[in-house]
Amino acid sequence: MASAAEQMAANLSWGAFGKATELRQRIVFTLGLLIVYRLGTYIPVPGIDASALREFVESASSGLGGILNMFTGGAIGRMGIFALGIMPYISASIIVQLMTAMVPYMEQLKKEGEQGRKKINQYTRYGTVLLATFQAYGLAASLEAGDLAHEPGLYFRIACMITLVGGTMFLMWLGEQITARGIGNGISLIIFVGIVAEIPAALAQFFASGREGSISPFATIFVIVMVIAVIGFVVFMERALRKIHIQYPRRQVGMKVYDGGSSHLPIKVNPAGVIPAIFASSLLLLPTTISTFSGAQTGPIMSTILAYFGPGQPLYLLFFTAMIVFFTFFYTANVAFKTDEVADNLKSQNGFVPGIRPGKKTEEYLDYVVTRLLVVGAGYLALVCLLPEILRSQLAIPFYFGGTSVLIVVSVTMDTIQQVQSHLVAHQYEGLIEKSQLRGKRRKKGTARR
Repeated sequence: MASAAEQMAANLSWGAFGKATELRQRIVFTLGLLIVYRLGTYIPVPGIDASALREFVESASSGLGGILNMFTGGAIGRMGIFALGIMPYISASIIVQLMTAMVPYMEQLKKEGEQGRKKINQYTRYGTVLLATFQAYGLAASLEAGDLAHEPGLYFRIACMITLVGGTMFLMWLGEQITARGIGNGISLIIFVGIVAEIPAALAQFFASGREGSISPFATIFVIVMVIAVIGFVVFMERALRKIHIQYPRRQVGMKVYDGGSSHLPIKVNPAGVIPAIFASSLLLLPTTISTFSGAQTGPIMSTILAYFGPGQPLYLLFFTAMIVFFTFFYTANVAFKTDEVADNLKSQNGFVPGIRPGKKTEEYLDYVVTRLLVVGAGYLALVCLLPEILRSQLAIPFYFGGTSVLIVVSVTMDTIQQVQSHLVAHQYEGLIEKSQLRGKRRKKGTARR
């Protein structure tokens, strides 16, 4: 049976949306910052040979360049100021979260509440600057090696590094502002918009290849059916829950005895959401980002890495799977669902799982349940991310279709819609509370009923 909140969410209408002034302001604010991001992808880095870059992008659009173009919203294809995208910030977040789990000082900061969280965020920003500087230098050197710069030299490298690092830091600030004052997770929305912006061009190229005969009609129909099936599968798995029954004992307040209630603790099959796929993709795209523009000038070490870790290669698939599984378990245990905190909260509220003692035993039981769920959740993430990669390498589809992109688009869309519904439900509750308060005041002013 649906809860009161679920029933209210099902009855939401455009009229309720029109009355939610704060929600509209949040949505307009979010759209405004995302438009700023899209405009920034068209502002080029100074000193780039536009004609040579255009020829390179056309030749590399079906390979690694297409992958990078999809994740940066086309910025790297145009060598815009946001060419590095938000990936340095994600990589820095990975490193800081790993340190939080392993370094005692960082772990202590995590327990200090709001002040500790601010310090951890500051360390993440410092790490973003370092990683972005490293990647910007590698990209500038690769542009020089690929003869894509008008005047190669120290001045070009410094200008390119300052522009790219500044673009990444500005994107990080945009993401934080969207999260705080807009709707949804800002970082995820930036990646989402970058992917969605490139989908029309990728679809046009795909159907053009079908008309020219490069792809058979059977392969075209198969890809369309597979995309629809993957989207449906992702929606089903993201909504799948494991409900744990929670019982509350009877309690006495004064002379009244209240019966014990019961509820459910919902645990998603994939508590980590799309974060493991983004983390794994950011690590895999790091060597690609540096080497994509270097062309034939790639060194022997980088050539070997790309030969074994290129899309569709066995080591690439194995490493991708390992990273997805690792980050699924790590992010869930340290961020998404902390079993020790959940067990402590249940104990403080006098709630317990039937047949399980509160405290340590409840924590062990939750660990057991979550671990079993994560086996399914990690397998689902790996399957969605790797299946299109395998089929793409086997069928040689000329546009980038990746399970990670579908997963990000579907997950971010569902999360944003859920947050919009939450704001609307909260607005309706506020209206009901105001009406009840007004009725109470009127009754006090009027004649009391006898």
